[in-house]
Amino acid sequence: MAILGHSMFPGGVLIECFDPAGDVAALGALYDAYALGAPLDDPVGPVMSREMFGGWVIHGWTGVPRETWLASGDSGGATIGGYLLELPDRENQDQASLVIWIAPPQRRAGLGRALLGHAAERTRALGRRVLSGETRDGSPGDAFARSAGALPGLTEVRRILDVAAIPTGHLAKLRAAAEAAAAGYSLLSWDGPTPATLLEQVAVLNETMGDAPRGPGEEAQTWDAARVRRADERVAAQGLRYYSVAARHDATGAIAGLTQLGVDPAEPEWGHQELTVVTRPHRGHRLGLLVKVAMLERLAQREPQLRWIITGNAETNRHMISINETIGYRVVDRWTTSWRLPMVSLA
Repeated sequence: MAILGHSMFPGGVLIECFDPAGDVAALGALYDAYALGAPLDDPVGPVMSREMFGGWVIHGWTGVPRETWLASGDSGGATIGGYLLELPDRENQDQASLVIWIAPPQRRAGLGRALLGHAAERTRALGRRVLSGETRDGSPGDAFARSAGALPGLTEVRRILDVAAIPTGHLAKLRAAAEAAAAGYSLLSWDGPTPATLLEQVAVLNETMGDAPRGPGEEAQTWDAARVRRADERVAAQGLRYYSVAARHDATGAIAGLTQLGVDPAEPEWGHQELTVVTRPHRGHRLGLLVKVAMLERLAQREPQLRWIITGNAETNRHMISINETIGYRVVDRWTTSWRLPMVSLA
């Protein structure tokens, strides 16, 4: 392992920092801890493949700096868990985002507390005042966050669309209704990375997501073309087949709405919904519904084996929830996506 730093904890637990881009074995061990625990931590969604997991751990969603730490025990040095600490460098610079993974056989033995304590030390050392994280309601992580004294914030509701259960003709009716309200707009689409000519406009659309509900004390992200490219690099590293459908305002050429979705070739029956947004000047024309229905029609051609699409929305985001439920998405679980643990709580 390419060790950048390490700490020894009681019971012979060694916690080591490593570079996931350069240490394939350590990244694989961290993945194993994640995959073993996934059926307990997230029994509804698909388990990420090694490639999808690795691309996310290395790059994050948009290239935000991060540290990865691996915990091994004293019996043969077997990996028993680890954590990822994300360190925003453009906004929310007072915060660090934490994900802890522990293999199920090692749970309820104090390792979670050890990893949390270690992450808190790193957070303080890096000048951050708050640790944040997310957990599925009712999961072991949810109970752990509460026991650690973390404060819950934003609640996100996850929904799944059973593509095979969409009634015949339903999408055509929705598209006709959306098109009637979207006179003066046309659709365009692309597969894979964002075309160079659209980078700036896609950055504007991503920044518009700042209108969406956020956790307490959380600043909206700022976007530019470079950040869009970093997001594209993450998608490529994850090995996703990636699709984008946009609505363009004919009179100005402005991209007014956008939806994006990825399919992991290792789990081709699942689609992972990402961004869906409409810019402020163009709301009220049913563009959100239009691009999402057009995406489903595109996927029917590109990904005919697709069965499920999973998405999440803040429970207060009534507009997007209405669109999803109109299409046929149904609630499967709830997540607290902005646990906040002030460092004074662990002083």
